[in-house]
Amino acid sequence: MVRVLFLHPDLGIGGAERLVVDAALALKNQGHVVSFLTNHHDESHCFEETRDGTIAVETVGDWIPRSIFGKFNAFCAYVRMIYAAFYTVLVVAQNEKLDVIFCDQISLGIPVLRLAKHDPRILFYCHFPDQLQTKPGGMLKRIYRAPLDYLEEKTTGQADRILVNSKFTRRVFKTTFKRLSMDPDVLYPSLNTKFFDNPPPDDEVSSKIPARSFLFLSINRYERKKNLSLAIETFRDIMTSVSAAEFDRMHLILAGGFDLRVMENVQHYQELTILAKDLNLLDKITFLKSPKDSTKLWLLNNVHVLLYTPENEHFGIVPLEGMYMNKPVIAVNSGGPMETIVHENTGYLCQPTTEDFKKPMIKLFRDPKLIESMGQMGRKRVEQKFSFEAFTASLNQIIEEMLQEPK
Repeated sequence: MVRVLFLHPDLGIGGAERLVVDAALALKNQGHVVSFLTNHHDESHCFEETRDGTIAVETVGDWIPRSIFGKFNAFCAYVRMIYAAFYTVLVVAQNEKLDVIFCDQISLGIPVLRLAKHDPRILFYCHFPDQLQTKPGGMLKRIYRAPLDYLEEKTTGQADRILVNSKFTRRVFKTTFKRLSMDPDVLYPSLNTKFFDNPPPDDEVSSKIPARSFLFLSINRYERKKNLSLAIETFRDIMTSVSAAEFDRMHLILAGGFDLRVMENVQHYQELTILAKDLNLLDKITFLKSPKDSTKLWLLNNVHVLLYTPENEHFGIVPLEGMYMNKPVIAVNSGGPMETIVHENTGYLCQPTTEDFKKPMIKLFRDPKLIESMGQMGRKRVEQKFSFEAFTASLNQIIEEMLQEPK
């Protein structure tokens, strides 16, 4: 039995959070003791397993601001995580023996974790280099980012082992952190398929969607980099490419992670609703904010086609969810989806243009048998390549190898 502490900045409902929650569940299923230490955990905005007691969660440092006058988000995030690292060393590790600390997303706490009693192994999961997730800026921003970028690389290299979520991310890791000789292991995210195998309960969202519609679904946070406007603009182009009777049957659902504390979520949600209104599509689109797990399950059971619009997505767990639920996935031909979706077999990989997205959307709308066959192939691919059992075995092996390596 191994004691593993997961150190995560914000236990919300994003893809990164889904991965680490699944990692904790996988290790717990192997008989290990797991828990989370996080800077923020909102029980109205989290996965069920972190709310119902399946996995213990402790929150520290949430009183530290997330930004300073709307700026310095990265700096504040780093300070919050360093505080959590000191709490781990001075409190958690003093009261119990930690074997492994699974540090997620932010690496700056790793040097502090090195001070922990009993010398636990440090496993760092790099979803994507943080310095690449910030928007380019002027001279002042470059000056502000320079020490943070240096520290990110320096502290990442102090982990005992590094995991990434795809071959795409591993290539980016190597080209970004050129001074590091470490070769990260690829641990593909997986699905806790037991949740998806449960029949979905009736959901109140069904009353918001026109009955007997052909449903296109997008599941992504309300962030500009997710390119959700592509789905809306493509829907507008479809309106001019099919008959009025055909378009009358179609409906688009945008279900996105939404947090009032995140200004971009608020602003971008407004931008998208304004766009839909300007294109006369408000009655053809349903916007959902942070749908519950049960709502998400209902959606994945009842829609016909899944749309995935981000470019250069690090991995993307949503296409796996769609394929497992027998839905063809139309995604941008870059990043993680290139490793999960088989073009013209389980879905379509497209350029991020309305013209390229429109063609397979119309084709699938007009061919129910193609939807069925693609859905079956998608389900089979997830079961063979991305099963929870394979994910559990790989992660457990990595943990055991770390503990056997000489200190």
